[in-house]
Amino acid sequence: MSQTVQVVDALASAASRVARRAAEWLVERQHAEGYWWGELTADSTLESDWILLQLWLHPPVGGSWNPPGRARIERAARSILARQLPDGGFNTYPGGPSDVSATVKAYFALKLSGLEGSGDALGRARERILALGGIQAANSYVKINLSLFGLFPRHLAPTVPPELMLLPFRFIYQMSSWTRAIVIPLSIVHAMDPMRPVPAGFHLDELWAGRGRAGYHYDARPFTWRNVFYAADKFLKWWERRGPKGLRRKAIRKAEAWILERTRYTDGLAAIYPPMMYVIMALDLLGYGPEHPERVEAQRQFDRLMVDDERGFYFQPCFSVVWDTAIAAHALGSGAGAPEAALARSADWLLTKEVRRKGDWSVKRPDTEPSGWYFEFANEFYPDIDDTAMVLLALSGARASDAERQSACERRAVKWLLDMQSKDGGWAAFDVDNNWQSLSYVPFADHNAMLDPTCPDITGRVLEALCAAGVDRSHAAITRGVEFLLKAQREDGSWYGRWGVNHTYGTFLALRGLAAAGVSDREAPVQRALEWVRANQNFDGGWGESCSSYDEDRFVPAPSTPSQTAWAILALLAGGDTTSTSLNDGVEFLLKTQTGEGTWDEDLATGTGFPRVFYLSYHLYRHSFPLLALNAFLRSRNPARG
Repeated sequence: MSQTVQVVDALASAASRVARRAAEWLVERQHAEGYWWGELTADSTLESDWILLQLWLHPPVGGSWNPPGRARIERAARSILARQLPDGGFNTYPGGPSDVSATVKAYFALKLSGLEGSGDALGRARERILALGGIQAANSYVKINLSLFGLFPRHLAPTVPPELMLLPFRFIYQMSSWTRAIVIPLSIVHAMDPMRPVPAGFHLDELWAGRGRAGYHYDARPFTWRNVFYAADKFLKWWERRGPKGLRRKAIRKAEAWILERTRYTDGLAAIYPPMMYVIMALDLLGYGPEHPERVEAQRQFDRLMVDDERGFYFQPCFSVVWDTAIAAHALGSGAGAPEAALARSADWLLTKEVRRKGDWSVKRPDTEPSGWYFEFANEFYPDIDDTAMVLLALSGARASDAERQSACERRAVKWLLDMQSKDGGWAAFDVDNNWQSLSYVPFADHNAMLDPTCPDITGRVLEALCAAGVDRSHAAITRGVEFLLKAQREDGSWYGRWGVNHTYGTFLALRGLAAAGVSDREAPVQRALEWVRANQNFDGGWGESCSSYDEDRFVPAPSTPSQTAWAILALLAGGDTTSTSLNDGVEFLLKTQTGEGTWDEDLATGTGFPRVFYLSYHLYRHSFPLLALNAFLRSRNPARG
């Protein structure tokens, strides 16, 4: 036996042992009901917004602010303070630079909390805010939130009118699902024009950079969408003062009904933090008292996102349980000797989460039978395409106790995915053809996610899932999906990743989709992608990509992470690379970084919420994806395995 073969065999043998320990670790952490649920964490802005909400719910009395739960507010403030950077600012992802919006929010929260000993921290944060352009450089949602308390001029904050509900062309459904869920309750809050009190003497005047307080910056060219929407915002400010009040009342009632309908069969509106917070504020203004059932439920669901125990104080932006379960089950099911009982429990649980009622997606697909899966424990109005594809992949390697029910469920989900393909051949997250590009210039669209466009990462996963579920490669939807991916490939050979950081994620999923669809690994696009993956490997054998790659629109290297290394390994294998030094070094990285417990550590954020604005740390990514990659590597060494 040659020395090379011996080394390869030794690597495969070691990978098998590591994969086995990883599988055991995962099985031990399966909940009795059959699901896996890892924490999902983000930046300090969630805790800052929570302190703002406490000021809303418990206004000062006689100029003095003495809210109930003062000790919890102080814990939240300490949690924020612990994340202050050496330069005084606060970032939006681990290892990232200070962000002006996050720092303004943190400054407000720390100053309001009155946390003892935070004076120096406030001074350094103020200096950083001024260096970054001052409070006027913060994003629109910071300005809107502060304007509710008179801490930012209302006339300089974007208008969010409830009359959006009355516009033609199903206007609200041309915004992304998460944007409409945020904007509609916020429009009620904005329209009722509250000016909530602050403690006596409290202000943020010290955060303005320079003397001027300029509003919008118009484009030099007279006719651009940005200028059109700025002019529209001026008109809306006039409309708020002079427009017919009856029309506004009608819009508010319609927005209220829309919200209440979508808080049924779900863990809060859209089951994500921002709309859930705004719903509490909207219900408060609409006269739903603290004891009203709707208000009680809204508060309960929001509070469930809070972690306040020995782990610390922080908020999860939502619950990722269906997503975590699908990825974990897929990783387990892809290996030899997969634990059938654990996989059966996960399949049984996932079948209970199939959506069987119509949601917002059905506005554009009214004749499609409901199916699909959402991300959280309950979110019936918002099944998403990515989760649905991931669940189908999980079910392809798991057998539920009721085989007939599973088969029927999979057929419905496949049909739903096929119907949710957009005109350009790709798939988006929640909606079809959500691509009115002009809406990206709306003044409150600077969260960089006004739309839900088709993207390579989801399209690749859908192609893989459909083919795994038995859809013929010659099907028109598969052909169009492949064409979409080939057109979307970047000049450097990579693909953009919308929901994971970033090109590493997009390239791994695009290559998996192309391979599933039967595209030869000898094709030039595949070979260019492989060259890109190998060229961006770190010296330690792993891969890492910074969230700043979104800002710079190119790959920006970062320290190696287990999840991104796993994605790169999966990309290489999907492209037919089963023998390269890059592949073996990547596998070796996973082997040498596994902890004694059988898992991996990961400090950097590799999940994406809103590119350039909000990032996510999925705490099971560091485990499930390495297991999936190791199992794929072992199958490449022994195709009969699994």
